[in-house]
Amino acid sequence: MARTSMRMSAEERRESVIRAAMVEFARAGYRGTSTEAIARRVGVSQPYLFRLFPSKQAIFEAACVRCIEDTWRAFDEASEGLDGEAVHEAMSRAYFDLIEDRERVMMQMQMYVSVFAAENGGESEIGEVARAAWSELFDRIRVRLGGDMAVATQFMSYGMLINTLVALGYPRDHRIWSGFEPPKALGMPDAPEVPGGSGELGPSGESDASN
Repeated sequence: MARTSMRMSAEERRESVIRAAMVEFARAGYRGTSTEAIARRVGVSQPYLFRLFPSKQAIFEAACVRCIEDTWRAFDEASEGLDGEAVHEAMSRAYFDLIEDRERVMMQMQMYVSVFAAENGGESEIGEVARAAWSELFDRIRVRLGGDMAVATQFMSYGMLINTLVALGYPRDHRIWSGFEPPKALGMPDAPEVPGGSGELGPSGESDASN
């Protein structure tokens, strides 16, 4: 009985490390994050941290997988039992809820950058783990949306645009969000009105509103 209790405690601590690592990696990236910072956030020593994970790379890989698993869990819970357009709307709404935590988005973005940086330095393991997890996410989304590759691709493309806008710090009431329609179906506020015109972006990035 005591052994079971100790094992559960270690599993809980491992979960705490992954959650803490997601925050640290989101803020500073793979190269810029120290295991000391992760251990400090969890409240454990570095030697104990390395009893749970053999290396910083292993922690980062676990954080990448968890980030993607959390995304699918949000989609799955929101769309379970639905069909047709209701699935698309529910999953879209779920993603907008998910990105209220900006660090979740930045963990995703750091994952993509870190894969490139690691492979540029001759390390392939991080990329292999991230690609496997991301491919599984894509396939799950494709199946949930009805199996159509083009529909899944469009859904994921919107997701990447959303990530970019969040990472760049655009507030939700900025007109650049107005192309996500219908806004209420996606859990967003209505696009703001721009005095004197439609507020749409012209080729230069300025409003097309006439003077």
